Amino acid sequence: MLFGAIRQRIENLILNVVFIGSSKFGLKCLKLLVESSFCTIKGVVSAPSAFKISYNPDGVTNVLHADIPSFCTLFEIDFSVINSGMNDDQLLEKVRGWRPDLFIVVSWYHMIPRKWRDMAPAFGMHASLLPNYCGGAPLVWAIINDEKSTGITLFKMDGGVDSGPIVGQLSEPIHADDTIATLYDRIEERGLELLSLHLPELAKSDLSLAIQNVDDRKVFPQRSPQDGKINWESSAEEIDRFIRAQTHPYPGAFTFLNDERLTIWQALCVSDKQGNEPGTLTKDGGIILVATGTYQLQLTEFSFNGHDYNLTEKKQGFRDKNQCMEKVFKKKVLLT
Repeated sequence: MLFGAIRQRIENLILNVVFIGSSKFGLKCLKLLVESSFCTIKGVVSAPSAFKISYNPDGVTNVLHADIPSFCTLFEIDFSVINSGMNDDQLLEKVRGWRPDLFIVVSWYHMIPRKWRDMAPAFGMHASLLPNYCGGAPLVWAIINDEKSTGITLFKMDGGVDSGPIVGQLSEPIHADDTIATLYDRIEERGLELLSLHLPELAKSDLSLAIQNVDDRKVFPQRSPQDGKINWESSAEEIDRFIRAQTHPYPGAFTFLNDERLTIWQALCVSDKQGNEPGTLTKDGGIILVATGTYQLQLTEFSFNGHDYNLTEKKQGFRDKNQCMEKVFKKKVLLT
């Protein structure tokens, strides 16, 4: 009798979880859940790297996509890849057959329908300190807006955009030289820590939820690659943040040189003032400078005309075998 009661208590603390995600961070969270003693992964819902979505009928590409189905196959976890959104009745019935106690949702582009949330509560991860920076690309916006700190939130999902009650949060400073990649790496670490911290509470249904203050709520729009166009009238500091916020692995900040796209991955603020029109590009030996609304920016890593350039690496230097940049930069050029 005693052993039976203990076994029943242990079984009651093991959650049947359905995981929803398709990114590299999502895969890290899924691995954590698979290794946890507090849950069993009954099924996984993932998505292809490119797909159509309500706010962009032309489709979007997840540059942080991970091959989660291969992981599921390796660990013999049942899974489904969506091909027509979250309102697919066949998908809903398959998920219902997994008998979830809850959903864990990480880096997911789609809203979780009411039918799913009626089946089991859904808990999501969002890369900001909600209610601030609800919506799309919160870390990109945080760098662009010169925020000094950010964080990650675990919350119970409702019918709104990142608006449900909060389970927990962890903060993370934003350093002056952070790129989207360096900041995202640290936010992933905080996110794994946050999920580990609250899994026991989820298993015991012993949650203390904090309702978000709607007066503090700030919603930011999703971003597309076209939003990366640089405004050279902005200050050098603003453009530097704009570049760092959208550098690798994202599509990058860009401008146009002789009607050809010039993608800038890294730049340095040069403190000396200049008298050129904003957007004027000049070459001084092996140094490329662009005038802004304040100071100049030195381009150190960029892509142009099918070639990648990293001027911080002496072995590559300024030249390439075709010397295409040398030909372009014989005079001042205005970027558009």
